[in-house]
Amino acid sequence: MFDDSRNVLRGTAAGLAGAAALGIGYASLIERNAFTLREVTMPVLEPGSSSLRVLHISDLHMMPNQKLKQNWLRELDRLDPDLVVNTGDNLSHQRAVPAVVQSLSSLLGRPGLFVFGSNDYFAPKPKNPFKYFNKEHKRTHGEPLPWQDLRAAFTERGWLDVTHTRRELEVAGIRIATAGVDDPHLKRDRYDTIAGPPNAMANLKLGITHSPEPRVLDRFAEDGYDLVLAGHTHGGQLCLPFYGALVTNCQIDRSRVKGPSKWGAHTQLHVSAGIGTSPYAPARFCCRPEATLLTLVAAPNKGPSKGVRPGVSSSAAVVR
Repeated sequence: MFDDSRNVLRGTAAGLAGAAALGIGYASLIERNAFTLREVTMPVLEPGSSSLRVLHISDLHMMPNQKLKQNWLRELDRLDPDLVVNTGDNLSHQRAVPAVVQSLSSLLGRPGLFVFGSNDYFAPKPKNPFKYFNKEHKRTHGEPLPWQDLRAAFTERGWLDVTHTRRELEVAGIRIATAGVDDPHLKRDRYDTIAGPPNAMANLKLGITHSPEPRVLDRFAEDGYDLVLAGHTHGGQLCLPFYGALVTNCQIDRSRVKGPSKWGAHTQLHVSAGIGTSPYAPARFCCRPEATLLTLVAAPNKGPSKGVRPGVSSSAAVVR
């Protein structure tokens, strides 16, 4: 009898180990490279405005040899967006700047806005994954990355750095008042440098940040921004069916870890699940790497009624 029990336990342990190995293999070899385009419609423009197509990309975490990711990024220009918004964490390697610039080459010819994240400034380091469950854990930085070179490449091609800067531009007949902050994850945000209501005559008031920290989102909402775009969370990266993200890696709640949501009575939020991962955690589970094509349309009314639930028109349309 005892031998039978031991055999059952050994069989169960072997089965669990096999399932774990299959899960790790799937997450690291398949889903991590299953790049996806999501399409979302958000009613955030002033009444009477025409629509605006915004490509939101984030968290490339580029390594020089990631050819599959680079080729997929090149295909995004076929979407013909009116505006590109990059919410940071482009780099994961000292020599990754050329790969990022070449991958985004066609998109850099379109109107674009950007801010940087922690992995534009510092290379990733190996980390105990259980630290992510402690939102107040002490952060350590890797080697400095050549963010100045990346910034120069972006701005030379015409993209606008909105870090601690208020800017106005017109794209596809839409007047946009925009502002951004440096990475709140590193506590580099200085919202007071851009504080105050944006131009009331703009069709779209757009806030941009890397990490969607509530303290920053609250300030954008208080100043009357229609939409805030962010990244950083990787959508949780490792998620469970019927439960979702285990962690957000910031102070935002799990329900807002990716996709559209409301922040306050007026402001809409979109958090990108991102395109890459740290080279020290190269896996995704139930959370495919993604870019998002946002179709911004006129809200039916001004004021709080603009905060209607955004419509997701396609949850997993893969760019070919």
